[in-house]
Amino acid sequence: MLLGCIGDDFTGSSDLANTLAKGGMRVTQYSGVPGGPGEPDVEAGIVALKSRTIPPAEAVALSLKALDWLVGQGCRQFLFKYCSTFDSTPAGNIGPVIDALMQRLGADRTIVCPAFPATGRSIYQGHLFVGDRLLSESGMEHHPLTPMTDADLRRWLAPQTKQGVGHVAATTVFQGGPAILDAIDGEAKAGRPVVVVDAIRDEDLLAIGHAARDLRLLTGGSGIALGLPDNFRAENLLASEPSAWTGSDGPAAILSGSCSTMTRTQVARYAETAPALEIVPDKVMVGEQSPDGAVGWALEQTDGVPLIYSSADPESVKAAQQRFGRDQLAARLEEFFAETARRLCAAGVTRLVVAGGETSGAVVEGLGLSALSIGPEIAPGVPAVKASDRPLWLTLKSGNFGDADFFQTALGVLKGEHHDG
Repeated sequence: MLLGCIGDDFTGSSDLANTLAKGGMRVTQYSGVPGGPGEPDVEAGIVALKSRTIPPAEAVALSLKALDWLVGQGCRQFLFKYCSTFDSTPAGNIGPVIDALMQRLGADRTIVCPAFPATGRSIYQGHLFVGDRLLSESGMEHHPLTPMTDADLRRWLAPQTKQGVGHVAATTVFQGGPAILDAIDGEAKAGRPVVVVDAIRDEDLLAIGHAARDLRLLTGGSGIALGLPDNFRAENLLASEPSAWTGSDGPAAILSGSCSTMTRTQVARYAETAPALEIVPDKVMVGEQSPDGAVGWALEQTDGVPLIYSSADPESVKAAQQRFGRDQLAARLEEFFAETARRLCAAGVTRLVVAGGETSGAVVEGLGLSALSIGPEIAPGVPAVKASDRPLWLTLKSGNFGDADFFQTALGVLKGEHHDG
């Protein structure tokens, strides 16, 4: 294993796996820290955690456990992957995990770069944009768990880390790898070893990746990995043939627990022509809706692939959180979707499209999936994946990824149909 990656959620890890697989690396995504050694032909191993919104101390402990396993696999470089919208709070978890990983690896500098231009995420003058809007004006300021109310990554990260936060501006990035590396070194020597790096184009990410060839630790979104396969290829370390992919035409279902703007658009579009069942948080909390009832409904549908969703608008979510408690509500809904997935698969479903990071993590954990092989790209940042130990094909989608027709497209790709993602 050459590159060891730690993802703070399951959909983000799939996003990273997609980037590395497109770059020509043989990638396996592990669901949690494996209990034994990885497969011998894996070039990039990604340990997908469910640590984004847990208490910082727990996130640090999980991340260090993942790091120790990856070190044991012989990895030469490490990458901490978080969301391209930098989902976190002033307490963490991004900063505390960066500090812990740097200390364990003996790394004296690292970069922070969640940019992903293909999905509209860019960094300019240290500020994170979503399309043409500042992050804090993109809708992410209403996120129920990690409301992003400041687009200045330096200012948002500062209270999370015990180290100084530096910055490499776009004007330097445009000059290429050597200039970027010199600037990173300069920031580290000035006492700012956690360095936010601007990026507005894929070319910038490639240059940053090449500049980071000898960095022990990188941190960022999946875009930061664009230039990494070429670094290993230049040393003749990569196999020449990618892994093969075949889909399945078996029974399918869609589960959506994301409240993002795009996912709500996708739900509305899909429900225009296919069966859809809304899961209402209040009804789940008082026992009026159950996984058994949802699965029973799904198995009765003969007019298209059923969609089971809980994707309310932010105000409705906030009101439900106030009634039942944020953590209690989130845990109950995740448990609902995990049990629903288990029952669907037990009933013969072999294709699952899952929307939402927390929901995807709950489903993967609920199904006990230990490792996922990476298939073709469905949309930027979203690959098809296959369980390593059973006939189950999945899509794990972050909330805001994909276009309005994503659900239908994903079902086709999991079936084996060609799609130019």
